[in-house]
Amino acid sequence: MNTDLYITEATIDDVESLVALVNSAYRGESSKQGWTSEADLLGGQRTDIVSLKEIIQNNNNTILKCVDNKNIIGCVLLEHRMHYLYLGMLTVSPTLQAKGIGKKLIIASEEFAKQNNIYKIIMTVISVRHELIAWYKRNGFTTTGETKPFPTDAKFGIQKQPLEFIVMKKEL
Repeated sequence: MNTDLYITEATIDDVESLVALVNSAYRGESSKQGWTSEADLLGGQRTDIVSLKEIIQNNNNTILKCVDNKNIIGCVLLEHRMHYLYLGMLTVSPTLQAKGIGKKLIIASEEFAKQNNIYKIIMTVISVRHELIAWYKRNGFTTTGETKPFPTDAKFGIQKQPLEFIVMKKEL
């Protein structure tokens, strides 16, 4: 990682790179190089080209990408919902995790929210991801006590055990 690191809005031209990044960080053997892998919990891919194109083309969504030396090394999905911003798909390349890139993406997400007069961020995290939940807490998120079922559609992954989400929030 060098000093050419910057965060900007992703475009439709970034979809293939984003799909490769997200799937490498969440699922399969490559994801186990980092600490955010879901490979032991879920099989299948995390996203695909069609789904990500639909996300980017939706005017309520923004994907911020973190670029280093022209390579996308991180991203985060921001969905404008009612009176809050939903944060999802926070991703950092498995080989570059624990270097502050995720924190930079959180800060950029908060700045994006404030620029759009949004002062609450909501997210969901798989309830058994204790280390990840602790990381979000260290970055100012709190648990709400609310849970949501994990989707049963295989396009979101094939569960290796029963899973559910907890809801977390951050007031800005």
